[in-house]
Amino acid sequence: MIVVEPYKGRSVREQKIEIVERKGTGHPDFICDSVMDAISVALSQEYLKDFGAILHHNIDKGLLAAGGVEKKYGGGRFVRPMELTIGDRATFKVSGREIPVVEIAVDAAKRWIRENLRFVDPEQHLTYRVVLAPGSDELTDLFSRPGQVTGANDTSAAVGYYPLSHTETVVLKLEKYLNSEVFKKKYPETGEDIKVMGLRQGNTLDVTVAMPLISQYVESESDYFARKGMIIKAMNDFLGECTGFKKIGVHYNTLDEKGRGPAGIYLTLTGTSAEDADSGQVGRGNRVNGLISMNRPMGTEAAAGKNPVSHVGKIYNVLSHKIAREIYEKVDGVKEVYVLLLSRIGTPIDLPQVAAAQILPEKGRKTGEMAGQVEQILGEALANIGVFCMELGRGVYPVC
Repeated sequence: MIVVEPYKGRSVREQKIEIVERKGTGHPDFICDSVMDAISVALSQEYLKDFGAILHHNIDKGLLAAGGVEKKYGGGRFVRPMELTIGDRATFKVSGREIPVVEIAVDAAKRWIRENLRFVDPEQHLTYRVVLAPGSDELTDLFSRPGQVTGANDTSAAVGYYPLSHTETVVLKLEKYLNSEVFKKKYPETGEDIKVMGLRQGNTLDVTVAMPLISQYVESESDYFARKGMIIKAMNDFLGECTGFKKIGVHYNTLDEKGRGPAGIYLTLTGTSAEDADSGQVGRGNRVNGLISMNRPMGTEAAAGKNPVSHVGKIYNVLSHKIAREIYEKVDGVKEVYVLLLSRIGTPIDLPQVAAAQILPEKGRKTGEMAGQVEQILGEALANIGVFCMELGRGVYPVC
């Protein structure tokens, strides 16, 4: 069933208060989401290569347990490695042929860490605990049933929206800038574990940023605060180029306190707090559009690591945002759009219980006059869901 109706709420941009969060590359929750999804992609590609289809798996239960370190100005050392637990279900054997699931999972995890965290050694700084097991007969059987499209393995709902507000855009861009190759080349002492929290009050944006410095680059407390001052200036320069606000203020590493030595400043050996302070878990990070937006409707599913051809917790989450963007860009007069998708377990994923678009039209426009175009976009997206799922299986769409 396809439904197009007016959105009854106010635009996010017209609300007095807006709160938006972004967890960056080195945040423990981001690491968990990214690594588990990288494992799903690796398994999907292995299944396709060997058997011509993506088989049953869900790698969406993951935990990164913090390690232990001793830090000092100029360096430090690990005293206990971080531990990455990789969990849930996978297909280990087909027609008597063994699939090296554990090796694929650990290799994919190490590869992601090596490519994204400059100071983390995936061999020395982490241990890996793989608790994957074969799936139940009932859910595994979904993959052997006839049909071009797999049945949904859960009854689940998802919601996506577009466009991003000015606040969402700035929060997203700031984290990406701070973790960019350009910024890290200029400020190599900054770690990847970045959290950006934006609070808009009317036309004023207040941004709070947490980002550690790497201990090997910091010679003293005074050196830390000197570097911190230069980084604040760089952030202010970047934010000064962002339009749409009367004023933007930035606050950086606000737990710091002078005179307390290394305990009073945000230092890490590796650029992530998972080395000794903060554990991570799948599903506690960003939504699939890269943000945690408190003023927006949000689903409860963790998309990362879920099966790309049967688990609607991944498919519908990513697809709802994709459809919302397409509606906004292709249909004249749309100010804001929300897309809701609901599955029923066992029913083919291209036949949701409901696919709904809630339209907030521009002034002077009516939802009814654009309903036909919107219905067509929804219908085409569902008709082409098989192609979309294969793209998910290749990791074309980020999930955090």
